[in-house]
Amino acid sequence: MAKIVTVEQMRAVERAADAAGLSYEQMMENAGRAVAQAILDRVAIEGARVVILVGSGNNGGDGLVAGHYLAQAGGEVSAYLSKKRPDGDVNLSRLRQDGASLMVAAQDGEGGALRQWLESADVVVDALLGTGARLPLRGKVREVLKQAKAFLESRDRPPFVVAVDCPSGLDCDTGEIAAEALRADLTVTLAAAKPGLLKFPGAGFAGELVIGEIGIPDDQEELARVEMELATPDVVKPWLPTRPRDAHKGTFGRAIVVAGSINFPGAAALAAEAAYRVGAGLVTLAVPTPVQGLIAPGIPEATWMLLPHEMGVIAAGAAELLRAEAARAQSILIGPGFGLETETAEFIAAFLGGSLEGQRGGIGFVHGGKGEETGESALPPCVVDADGLKLLTRLREWPRRLPQGSVLTPHPGEMAILTGQDKREIQADRVGAAKRWAEAWGHVVVLKGAFTVVSGPDGRAAVLPFATPALARAGTGDVLAGAIVGLKAQGVAPFEAAVLGAYLHGRAGEFAHEQLGTAASVLAGDVAAALAEAIFELESR
Repeated sequence: MAKIVTVEQMRAVERAADAAGLSYEQMMENAGRAVAQAILDRVAIEGARVVILVGSGNNGGDGLVAGHYLAQAGGEVSAYLSKKRPDGDVNLSRLRQDGASLMVAAQDGEGGALRQWLESADVVVDALLGTGARLPLRGKVREVLKQAKAFLESRDRPPFVVAVDCPSGLDCDTGEIAAEALRADLTVTLAAAKPGLLKFPGAGFAGELVIGEIGIPDDQEELARVEMELATPDVVKPWLPTRPRDAHKGTFGRAIVVAGSINFPGAAALAAEAAYRVGAGLVTLAVPTPVQGLIAPGIPEATWMLLPHEMGVIAAGAAELLRAEAARAQSILIGPGFGLETETAEFIAAFLGGSLEGQRGGIGFVHGGKGEETGESALPPCVVDADGLKLLTRLREWPRRLPQGSVLTPHPGEMAILTGQDKREIQADRVGAAKRWAEAWGHVVVLKGAFTVVSGPDGRAAVLPFATPALARAGTGDVLAGAIVGLKAQGVAPFEAAVLGAYLHGRAGEFAHEQLGTAASVLAGDVAAALAEAIFELESR
């Protein structure tokens, strides 16, 4: 389990751990060992030159402990202290006994020793400031960071930079970052992730993010009550549907993908492929009739439902046909590639048993009755994406028209349309926006973007650990929606399907980037194809 905790929450967790018998000294020992192990897992340390930038607080102590274990593993360790450590510092004494070189900044004049050490370093460990840092930076620690940054930037081949808990100069709650901060290749954040590591601009300085265990049990009350979670492999792997050997296609459910229009036919194909790639047994494409001929050769596995249309967009008359078919499906995706024509808005209103703003009563074949009065629906859970989200806003009381367990997948612009909030306000507090509206609407919200946020109406929330330009391409949202509906077809619960789908989607984007060698060339179809590799990696853990 990987939680995301604020600075104040982390202090409370540590206080409770200390009161329960896990001393601060032991937590520091565990933290330093975890940092060292993360480095040893990535760097051949025997004979490597390691420079540790040591602050005056606990973060510096973590760095000294890491230095000890790196020295024990054969590293040539040097420790540069921003200030003199207290007399009797056992971790400093131990590192001295390991034969490490030590220097206090006040003894280094204009930084000659620091320059010399950094110019030859293979690994630099940033242990100057921890989670309690506040901006702007001041004093000697600012000067050391500024010098270190200048020296490192002058190198042709920079060393491997590791941040202890967070890059020094990061506001761990807001993601603000000091101009003097060093850009890390790896951040070993301790016990739990911090919000600022998952918000830009600070996230751009964190590099690879690893949780370092410091001995606090997952069931500690102060930690367990934190609702925000980081969607790590260990969190999402248990949600993968099992694949029994005696299975048949019905075992893995049927998803209906209602998508596409004459101007946007590819969205339907991408979503259907993704639903199949994550394991759905049968995917039916419900599309306007002219769309089938455009995409059928690319998705031969699909079955088809050809819908009435007006000039190539879904017409209101399609609702009755689709509702009859929906009873034989486990999940439905609505919206990719729809367009915004009135005919399609009328289709959504009729399908969900409601009426458009400005109209009286129901429209189409659904009028009054139990569904009209209570918002109850015989439909399976829906995933609503793209133009479907925009069209929802034309439907009166749309949240109560959606079946229970539905999932909404807006990007920030669509979220602004759904909520009436300014897009910048949403982006300034993505977690808060997702949680607030998921609770208000009673449905799962997937707020897409760098570090996608998934929130359920019960208050649970998860942040995905992906921020890659490989996914900044038209059609990748259709792949995500298809992955979620395919998982829901297999019986995965709504919140879990949304988090797992977003995890597989993000990891597939990274795999597609690796396979092509550049994020610029990744297409949405590459991401859909790479879902298989993402699942294989997760299954193999």
